[in-house]
Amino acid sequence: MYYPEEVVEEVRSRNDIVDVISSYVGLKRAGSNYTCCCPFHNEKTPSFSVSRQKQMFYCFGCHEGGNVISFVMKYEHFTFPEALRYLADRVGYSLPEVEPSEEEKRRTSRRQQLRDVNTAAAAYFHFLLTKTERGKLGYRYYREQRGFSDKTIADFGLGFADVYSDDLYRYLKKKGFSDEIMRDAGLVDFDERRGPHDKFWNRVMVPILDINAKCIAFGGRVLGDAKPKYMNTRETEIFDKSHNLFALYLARRSKRRGMILCEGYMDVITQHQAGFDNAIASLGTAFTSGQASLIRKYTKEVYLAYDSDRAGTMAAKKAIQVLRAHDMQQRVIDLSPHKDPDEFLSAEGAEAYEERIRQAIPGRMFEIRELAKGFRLDDPEEKTGFIHAAAALIAGAEDVAERASYTETVAGEYGINEGLLQQEVTRIGLTGLDSRSAGYAVTDSAGYPEDMLSEEERDYTDSGGPYRSEENGSGQEYRRRDNGRKEDRTEEHLLTWMVNRPELFSTLSGVISEEDFTGRVHEVATQLFQQYRETGSVTPAAILSRYEESEDQREIAGILSREFPFETEQDAAEKALTELVRKLKLKAVDEKLRNGTGSAFELARQKKDIQKIEIHL
Repeated sequence: MYYPEEVVEEVRSRNDIVDVISSYVGLKRAGSNYTCCCPFHNEKTPSFSVSRQKQMFYCFGCHEGGNVISFVMKYEHFTFPEALRYLADRVGYSLPEVEPSEEEKRRTSRRQQLRDVNTAAAAYFHFLLTKTERGKLGYRYYREQRGFSDKTIADFGLGFADVYSDDLYRYLKKKGFSDEIMRDAGLVDFDERRGPHDKFWNRVMVPILDINAKCIAFGGRVLGDAKPKYMNTRETEIFDKSHNLFALYLARRSKRRGMILCEGYMDVITQHQAGFDNAIASLGTAFTSGQASLIRKYTKEVYLAYDSDRAGTMAAKKAIQVLRAHDMQQRVIDLSPHKDPDEFLSAEGAEAYEERIRQAIPGRMFEIRELAKGFRLDDPEEKTGFIHAAAALIAGAEDVAERASYTETVAGEYGINEGLLQQEVTRIGLTGLDSRSAGYAVTDSAGYPEDMLSEEERDYTDSGGPYRSEENGSGQEYRRRDNGRKEDRTEEHLLTWMVNRPELFSTLSGVISEEDFTGRVHEVATQLFQQYRETGSVTPAAILSRYEESEDQREIAGILSREFPFETEQDAAEKALTELVRKLKLKAVDEKLRNGTGSAFELARQKKDIQKIEIHL
């Protein structure tokens, strides 16, 4: 389908890229641009940048980029004409009638065939479950073991895949579907030895519907001892696990507050039957940025109802990070002493579950309480370690009132002097130095053997979570990370502070200069100091424009664009600034000692002089 260039440009120009992308993800202002965690790959640190001036986006992590049409095509898996129609409808612009090309007709037809074959399979599975003797095994499982009513079975279109390994294939063949469509839909496999054989057999089946209630995939639970216990349709042209959520098409219409995010289909179905029709679940994988973006279209408040075992706790921590990166509220439901929502509702009922939802705690408080479990708080040294680690978590809150509230709550709950905790929160916020970089190495009181951690826990650990692996006499253990893993960002933090408060160039004159910085930061510092000497002010944007490569721009922008939303009373600011300056100067001396440059006596004298530095504002 061809649209004239002027039509395409008209649609593009009417759709501001910041407005469009912010309807999918939580953009935050970062200088003249906007930023967030990339919706196209999983990340914890935002590297996705949107420019209103240029009307373009670019991810410095996965290198996706383009304009507003490109974004919608990528995010929604639209063709170019589909994206153009979507954006035109969004602004009330009428596109001219044009004839679709043969390729577009073929693509549309193929996607429709994939939906049709899934719909036919879902109808057959449901028929077997509810209308045939062969489906009695699955029906008894749903009714007796899960406690699902006939209405719930019908509402979710639950089904049963027969014990025969080619049962579905023969049915779909009779309905006129080609081997190619069955294979590409992930329903039937083919090989020379076995011929066609169903992907799902001897399983109770759960249809997976997209946001428009169209069947796009299945989840199946085996009846018996076969492996895997749970199995999903592999990804296809119409099924992307990272951008779909089970039961979202129902939950988006709920009148309840927020959405309840679970780990499994059965938990969701049980909650819907109990009246909690805002429950949803990810699709057999860890919760993703794309799924967070999808939820954010309908609500910014998410309740986590993950399993209460260690694996569920680790998964909840990961989900909290993803939701926080999308500027969404996270609250965790305490299911103890039960394992999951299904077990809780069976044992205690809907009213008790409603109360647990009301009592759900914020994600950051959940992290702090889980953190506390790794410390012996009756031991002074371990309690000190906990104070520093908890302060680092509290400092991550951007809102001043929120930080104050957490400080008061944590101090009261754990018997900590509130003023001391507030001082540590401020210090970490202003300097970027947490307990590990300050040299507080804390060993977890209970290491976990590797074979006791799930693959998801190990993934969370390996990707920067609070535990590290180490060898001991009996094998592998996971213990809390020590200060060896923290990257030293002293130079960046000090320079960023100077950019935010240019008067510091004058205040620190004679104490530090561009020569105290190293590497790329030295390069930027040299230009900033030169600007200040020549004009009495600094213009970071002028420096950024000197770099043409996107990687260079990303790195420089990362140094220059950070803000400090922390309390900066003079006394606290002076202490934090003094600490940064001393650390920067000592780093340079330590480097000379390591390289054997300069007199050891002279360098020792310099270190003593550095410790005497006091910055006054």
